[in-house]
Amino acid sequence: MESSGIPDGRKPLTFVIISASLFGVGLPLAKLLVSDVPPVTLAGLLYLGAFAGLFLFSIGPKKTTSSDSAAAPLERKDFPWLAGAVLTGGVLAPIMMMMGLSLVSGFSASLLSNLEGVATAIIAVLIFRENAGRRLWLALGCMTVAGVFLAWDPTRSEITILGPLLVVSAMVFWGIDNNLTRSISDKDPIQIAKIKSLVGGITSLSIALVLGLRLPPGHAIALALLVGSFSYGMSLVFFIKALRGLGSSRTGALFSLSPFIGAVASLVILREWIGWVMFPAAGLMILGAWLVYNERHSHSHLHEAVIHIHLHSHRDAHHLHGHSGAVRDPHTHEHTHVGWVHAHAHWPDTHHRHCH
Repeated sequence: MESSGIPDGRKPLTFVIISASLFGVGLPLAKLLVSDVPPVTLAGLLYLGAFAGLFLFSIGPKKTTSSDSAAAPLERKDFPWLAGAVLTGGVLAPIMMMMGLSLVSGFSASLLSNLEGVATAIIAVLIFRENAGRRLWLALGCMTVAGVFLAWDPTRSEITILGPLLVVSAMVFWGIDNNLTRSISDKDPIQIAKIKSLVGGITSLSIALVLGLRLPPGHAIALALLVGSFSYGMSLVFFIKALRGLGSSRTGALFSLSPFIGAVASLVILREWIGWVMFPAAGLMILGAWLVYNERHSHSHLHEAVIHIHLHSHRDAHHLHGHSGAVRDPHTHEHTHVGWVHAHAHWPDTHHRHCH
């Protein structure tokens, strides 16, 4: 029977929702820290915390059924993509975000981060030529309008430009990062995340030292490392795993749930409230997620013959090759895809990056 082309059922959708939740909760927690820690220093500590958490995760006990135990390692040809992702998503974006967070409320920063999904999708469609159907654009539109609703604060009589501009700049850099990472999303997500967080953290802290910024108290350092380990480290791993199955535009669209999650967390943690506008925004966020979740894209398409190495399962119609002995599924090895034409429902995943 023909495979649906959607790997592991709905797992990629679960991965991106977990990623969005971890990242969303991290923003109001970072807002609490930024009053005691300089923004550039905080960006470095958060990413070093991400590396520490990922390192402990990678050396911990492994289950024999773990799908990442045999994930394909990075190759030399992957490093240009990785370098661009580290620069934009590991250095520039977090510094811009922490600087913006020092000038706007945690609630506003959470809502403005909705633009990351929009930036990711626009870059994916215009530059990387991913397909974008009407349901995807409608979903992005719903989430964008939701962000506008939530960004409207009737209790404030002044508008500040610098803070929101810094946050929006961070979203654009993360949108670039998402698309670059998508090109290596079939490789080991833990390895990618560790490199990005370690290099990003060291670079940001080095910039802070050059600028003469002070180090925060010990308890603030510990809290920053803890927040970074979950909200950046584990969030990044789940995001990369989602990219593998969904592609950049759809992963970015669903990741746009993180602003709503961050806004709710801000209400609880920071006691910020902007009134009734939150309710229509919540409805639009849910509608946008539903549109992405139920999207169906099917047409006749060509798979070019290719030889490559990545984590795969024989439950997928694209990986029905034989082995000389028993193998554990999923697994990684070099294998050949023969060229063929067929039609089925699919997303722009690793094996469906054709033009339309």
